[in-house]
Amino acid sequence: MEKQPPLVAHVIYRLDIGGLENGLVNLINHIPEDRYRHAVVCLTGYSDFRLRIRRKNVEIIDVGKRAGQDMGMHLRLWRIFRSLKPDIVHTRNLSTLEAAVPAAISGVRVRIHGEHGRDIGDLDGSNKKYQFLRRAYSPFVNHYIALSRDLESYLEHKIGVAAGKITQIYNGVDTTKFHPSSAERTNCSFTKPGQIVIGTVGRMQAVKDQLTLARAFIRLLDIAPQFRAVARLLIVGDGPLRSESLALLESAGCADLAWLPGAREDVPELMRMMNIFVLPSLAEGISNTILEAMSSGLPVIATNVGGNPELVSDSTGMLIPSGDPEAMARSMLTYLADPELAARHSAAAKREIEARFSMEAMVGAYMRVYDNQLAIR
Repeated sequence: MEKQPPLVAHVIYRLDIGGLENGLVNLINHIPEDRYRHAVVCLTGYSDFRLRIRRKNVEIIDVGKRAGQDMGMHLRLWRIFRSLKPDIVHTRNLSTLEAAVPAAISGVRVRIHGEHGRDIGDLDGSNKKYQFLRRAYSPFVNHYIALSRDLESYLEHKIGVAAGKITQIYNGVDTTKFHPSSAERTNCSFTKPGQIVIGTVGRMQAVKDQLTLARAFIRLLDIAPQFRAVARLLIVGDGPLRSESLALLESAGCADLAWLPGAREDVPELMRMMNIFVLPSLAEGISNTILEAMSSGLPVIATNVGGNPELVSDSTGMLIPSGDPEAMARSMLTYLADPELAARHSAAAKREIEARFSMEAMVGAYMRVYDNQLAIR
C-alpha cells in the first residue's frame, strides 16, 4: 500500500470570513497534494467560507466549543486527534493554543503554533494574562510561526520563546486573483467616470475601526469640499460597525457618496474598482488586505500598528497614527490632489508584491517548517 503524505490538522477558532482564515485556505489550496494532506478542526464551527477550499478530501470538524470555559472540549479534541492521527497539529492564535495540550497527550509528535495578529483586548501585546497563558502552554509547542517581525519579537522578548524555535513567514497573495484593473474603474453603480473610490475591506469590528475611516471621509469633504463631486467611499465587510458607520455617514449628509455592501464574495473585483486603499485598524499582524490591495495596484494608507510598517513604505503608501481621522483625511487629500504620486505608489506597490510576497514563497516557507519539524521529531 502506497504511503500517504503527512497529515496536518489545522486548528482554528472558526472557519469564516477573515484574514487568518483566508491565509489558511490559500495554504491548503497551494501546497502540492503529494506533499501534505489537511484537516481543519474548528472550535466553534464553520460557514460557507469552507467552500473556498478547493482541495478534495479535506475533513472539516466542528469541536462544538461552548461559550466560556468548556473543559469537555479538551476531551473532544483528544478524541479527534486520536481518530485523525495527524502528523502535525498547527494551532493559530491564542484562542486555539490550548489545543496543543490534548494534541501532545494524544501522541501528535509535532505541534506548531502560529501567531497571526492581535485583538481588541491586547492591541500592543502588553496584556499580562495573555502573556502568562502563552508561557503556560509553551512547553507543549515544538515550533512557532510568526506572521510579522513584530510578532516574532513579541514571542521572543515578551513570552520568552527561544529565537531558534520561531520562524517568521509573511502571508502570500494570489496575484492571479488580485491584479490591477485593465480598464477604468467605473463598475460600481454609485460612481461615474472620473470619480475616485477610497476603499477598505475587512470584518467590521472594533479592532478594524472602520468608524475612523467614516469620520475621515466626512472630514475630507469638510476641508476639501471641491472633492465632493469626485470622492466616493467603499467599505466592504459586515459586523457591528456597519450600522454605526452607515448612521454616521447619514447624519453627516454623506450616505449618498458611500457604499457599504456588507460581506462579499467578489473582493478582487471590488478592489479593482478602488483607487486608494485605507486600512484603519487599531492592531494588525500581517494584513492580507494590504497585500491584496498592493497586488491590485493600489496606493495604501494604513495605521502605523503591528506589521503594517513591514508592508507599507514611503514608496508604496503612507503610515498614519491609529484612531486619527484628521491624519487619515489629510492623507486621502494628498492622493486626491496629486494623482501622479498615487500612480507612482501604485506601481511600486505592485512591484513590491512580486518581489517579496508571492504565494510560492509563503507555501515554500511553511513546507520547510513542516519538513524540518517532522525530520527532528
